[in-house]
Amino acid sequence: MNSEVATTATKADARDVGLRARRRVAYRLLPFVFLLYVINYIDRVNVSFANLRMSADLGFSDRVYGLGIGMFYVTYVLFEIPGAIIVERWSARKWIARIMISWGIVTILTGFVRTASQFYAARFLLGVAESSFFPGMIVYLTHWFCARDRSRSIACLYTANPAATLIGAPLAGWLLRVHWQSLAGWRWLFILEGLPAVGVGIITYFYMTDRPAQARWLPDDERDWLVNELQAELEAKKKLRNYTIMEALGDRRILTLMTAFFLALTGALGTVYWIPTFVKRLSGAPNETVTSLLLHWHAAIPLLGSALMFALVTAIAYRAPFAVVFLLLGSGFLFAYYPAFWAIPTTMLGETAAAATFGLINSIGQLGGLAGNYTIGFLNDRTQSLVASFGLIALVYVVAGGLILSLKTRAALGETQSPAFFK
Repeated sequence: MNSEVATTATKADARDVGLRARRRVAYRLLPFVFLLYVINYIDRVNVSFANLRMSADLGFSDRVYGLGIGMFYVTYVLFEIPGAIIVERWSARKWIARIMISWGIVTILTGFVRTASQFYAARFLLGVAESSFFPGMIVYLTHWFCARDRSRSIACLYTANPAATLIGAPLAGWLLRVHWQSLAGWRWLFILEGLPAVGVGIITYFYMTDRPAQARWLPDDERDWLVNELQAELEAKKKLRNYTIMEALGDRRILTLMTAFFLALTGALGTVYWIPTFVKRLSGAPNETVTSLLLHWHAAIPLLGSALMFALVTAIAYRAPFAVVFLLLGSGFLFAYYPAFWAIPTTMLGETAAAATFGLINSIGQLGGLAGNYTIGFLNDRTQSLVASFGLIALVYVVAGGLILSLKTRAALGETQSPAFFK
C-alpha cells in the first residue's frame, strides 16, 4: 500500500515538474521567437508596400516587379536543406544570428537601387542571406517542444504574420510620405526596416540556447525532465521507422505535403507581394488608405476559405468595395493553415531526416514565390486586368486544400492532448 502511494506521489511530482518545465520554456522562448519572425516578415514583405511608389519612380512594369520578387526565391531555395541541417547538427543560435545580420544589411542596401538589374541583384542576395531561416526555426522548436506542444508553439510563431502587418502597414504608410535627405519614402522603408534585423541578430547570438541540456536558466529537475521527454519521443519515432535523409525525402506523404505547400505558396506569396497593389487598383484609394485597410482583415479559416474569397473576387471584380473586402479576407484566412500543416511532418520524422525534410518542403514550396509572382505580373500585363490573377490564386488554393484532405497520416506517437503549456 505504501509503495502504491509513493508511486502515485512520484508520478504527481513528475507531472508538476513537466508542467513547470513546459511553461518556463514557453515563456522564455516563444516571445523571442515571435519577435524574430515579426522582424523577418516585415523585411520580407516591405517591398510590397514600397511598390506603391517604387515601380512608378523607377519605371518598372508589373512583369519587372514580379520577376524581381521571384528572384528572391531562386537563391532562397538553394540553401534551405543545408541550412536546416546546420541548425540540427551545429547551432541554431549562431546560424540564425548570421541570417538576421546578413539579411538586415541587404535590406538596407535595397533602399539604394535605381535600375531593374540592381533590384534583381538585391532580391537575389536577400534570398541568399535569408535562406533557411524558417525551416531553421521549425527545427529549433522541435529541440524544445514535445509533440503535445509543438503545433501550438508553431502557431505562436505564425501569429507573427498578422502582428507584423499590424506594425508594418501603418509604418509603411507613414514612411511612404517621407522625403528626407533627397531620398524617397520607399527608400527609407528599406533602410529603417533593415536596421532591427542587424541589432536583434546580435542579441540572438547571446540570448538563444541551442538545446535544453545547455539551458542554465532551467532548474536541474526541469532540464532533466525535458531532455528525457524529448529523447523518449525520438526513440518512439525510431521504433516505428528510423528514416534516413533520402528515405524521408522520398516518402509519398512528404511529397504530397511538398506539392500542397508549393501550390499554397504560389497563391499566398503572390497575394502577399501584390495585395497592396491589388487594393490600390481596385479601390483607387491613396497609399495611406491602402496601408490602413491592410491592418484589419486577418482571420483564421485556411486554404479553401481563401479559395472561395478569391473566386468571389473574380466574379465581382468590377464592384470595388466588395472585391476589396473579399480580397483582404482571402489573404487573411490563410494564416490558420500553417501551424497545422507544419505539425504534420514533425509527427513522422526526427533529427537530421526531419531537418532535411523541413528544408525540402519549404524550399520547393518557396518556388511558388517565383511561379506565383511572375505569373501574376505576366497575367496583369497580358490581360490588363486583375481577374485572371484572382482566378489563378483561387485555383491553386483549391488544389492545395484537396491534397491536404487526401493525405492520410497516422500520428507517430499515440499521445493524447495534454493541457496547454500556458495553463
